[in-house]
Amino acid sequence: MILKSFEFKKINTNNFNFYLFYGENNGLKKDLISSNFEKSFEEKIYKYEENFILQNEKNFFDEVLTNSFFEDKKLIIISETTNKILNIIEELIQRNLEDIFIILISDKLDKKSKLRSLFEKDKNLICVPFYSDNYQSLFYMANNFFKKLNISVSQQILNILINRANGDRQSLKNEMMKIENYLKDKKKINLNEVLKLTNLNENDNFSELVDICLAKNEKKLINIINENNFSNEDTILIIRIFLSKTKRLIKINDEISQNKNLDKVLTTFKPPIFWKDKDLVKQQIKNYSKENLELLMHSINKTELLIKKNYNNAINILLDFILDQGKEINN
Repeated sequence: MILKSFEFKKINTNNFNFYLFYGENNGLKKDLISSNFEKSFEEKIYKYEENFILQNEKNFFDEVLTNSFFEDKKLIIISETTNKILNIIEELIQRNLEDIFIILISDKLDKKSKLRSLFEKDKNLICVPFYSDNYQSLFYMANNFFKKLNISVSQQILNILINRANGDRQSLKNEMMKIENYLKDKKKINLNEVLKLTNLNENDNFSELVDICLAKNEKKLINIINENNFSNEDTILIIRIFLSKTKRLIKINDEISQNKNLDKVLTTFKPPIFWKDKDLVKQQIKNYSKENLELLMHSINKTELLIKKNYNNAINILLDFILDQGKEINN
């Protein structure tokens, strides 16, 4: 059964066990899941990637079909789904599940997709396409964001943010989060600062710099530093990326202490860790104990304060911090 995203609130989600959400608007998918499912299931939500299930099919069925005495309902969210998972979904459908609800999340699926066809034709399955947000909806989100912060911005700044979101509210939210972090101790922001913060290529370079530093790959870290010409304005953004990634490592560390299974923690972690980044994150976790992560947080905050007090010397302060953190453990 096909539903449009704005029609979803009309159905009773307890009456349907299988959902397919596909399309390019990941932010709207996330919002719909949050508003219609997460509050109902709370701690009974299990997240997987398709590749993990295909490689561990028996374990997946054991986990999904095992009902504990204290667990009446489960929500299973499977991301990055394609036609490869079709047989597994068909088998689950045949089992007439009552207390298990499954959401499949896919990118674009063409009309020939067997997975899409299955969900569109069966009246007991829900299929929702997610198209790009339009200018009006993104403008409303961006404008409200700055109003809540009591920050006055120009129409040009709003247009820049909306254009760089490329029709996806999640991308817009990501950019607004960068701005909110940047505005931590500021009362205004100008166009040049927004352009800098939302420069995706540059931010990717900064993110790689931080990841390599936390992985303590000293040789590659020095190469990245030598290939870049950092400015004073870059230092605050880079130190905030350090802060964000360190908080993520602390959260992962906490989940591992409860679960003990690093691979499963990384697969189900929220916000998702892309498969290409997982080996780096594993190395980072290996490098830092819980105590060392707390010391790192203290060092990041201290470095940020030093940068703000000595802005003309900001680059040297940041590079000293990065090179100190990036030293290989066996040195």
